[in-house]
Amino acid sequence: MIRFPPVASARIQKHVLILYLVKELLLYFFIAFVFFFMVFFVNQILLMAEDVLKKRVPLADVLKLISYSLPFIIAQSAPFATLVGFLMCLGRMMSDNEILILRAAGKSFAVILVPALLLGLAISILSFFVNDYLLPLGTISYNKLYRSILMSDPSIELESNSIKRTESATLVIGDVSGRTVSDLIFFDTDPQGTRRVIVSGTADIVNSQNPDVLMQLDMDNARVLFFDKTEKRNYDMMSAEQTRMNVFTSSLFSSSAYTNPREMTSYDLRTMIRNMKTQQEKSSLQLNMYELEYYKKFSLPFGSLFFALLAMPIAILFGKHNGQTIGLIIGLFICVAYWAAMILGQTFGIREGLSGFWTMWLPDLCVGAAGCAFYLVLVRR
Repeated sequence: MIRFPPVASARIQKHVLILYLVKELLLYFFIAFVFFFMVFFVNQILLMAEDVLKKRVPLADVLKLISYSLPFIIAQSAPFATLVGFLMCLGRMMSDNEILILRAAGKSFAVILVPALLLGLAISILSFFVNDYLLPLGTISYNKLYRSILMSDPSIELESNSIKRTESATLVIGDVSGRTVSDLIFFDTDPQGTRRVIVSGTADIVNSQNPDVLMQLDMDNARVLFFDKTEKRNYDMMSAEQTRMNVFTSSLFSSSAYTNPREMTSYDLRTMIRNMKTQQEKSSLQLNMYELEYYKKFSLPFGSLFFALLAMPIAILFGKHNGQTIGLIIGLFICVAYWAAMILGQTFGIREGLSGFWTMWLPDLCVGAAGCAFYLVLVRR
């Protein structure tokens, strides 16, 4: 009989243990990922049903729009699936006394923590690739296809009894019947600050041959009012039986001078932010929006790593009885709190000009601090 040295035997057992933990964690991560993927997917379908499906868009284009939205859904689902999946997996192992057996065999909690962290890091890297490379491609393709749909049928963008807002104009729409719009009111402000109001009883939507013009509105019996910003009592008014107004594509979509941050990679965003900081006349609001999107490209994907750190001690501390169910409940509660913190951080960052770094990374830092605190409690118990 050949006897192996005790050290070699211990290494083999540790190798088998790590493979077992990784396999179980991946299984539950996949189950949780499918759950969150379906939640975000259904939410995206409902949003598209409001904007696209009810506007007679061809089915093939709808399917393409859905496929272009998949990178966003995947990037959103991965961190939450890591938390819930790891909590359910380790909670199930705690309820089945598997972790108790490991502890009785002399294994430390680090044997469980290290595989969870390594797997969380791997998920973060893959999620970052989706968020940094595939998401911009999907966003660009989505906007390009949606723009072509509007160019082929501009009436899709106009809904009955609705309001369309752009950066400098507001369009109030009455009833829409086919390509005829009634009770149309248009407000805008020119670069000199002069306000203009256009009112029309009826208007016909006409396709334009100019690619920069999204649609033309042929107005009947239109009236135009110009208000002087220096003297509010003075105004000019003119009327016409026939008036044509051009609605430019740049008023509804990002122009070449202003690219949507979601259409850019982290490298492009970093370069853009550096260039904007060197400019004398820069918009602080626009700069902060770019910084928020830049830090979000890192904070959201690498949330999987922080969630893996948090999931391990919580599952062991609270998963003695019905650990799988308890892990699901706790995980969903933390996911809602984390998502709310991200939304609030992004909202206040844009409105109040708060630091993009802190607003985007603070939820992850809080999760990481809580994970370290629970792990210390677990070790000292």
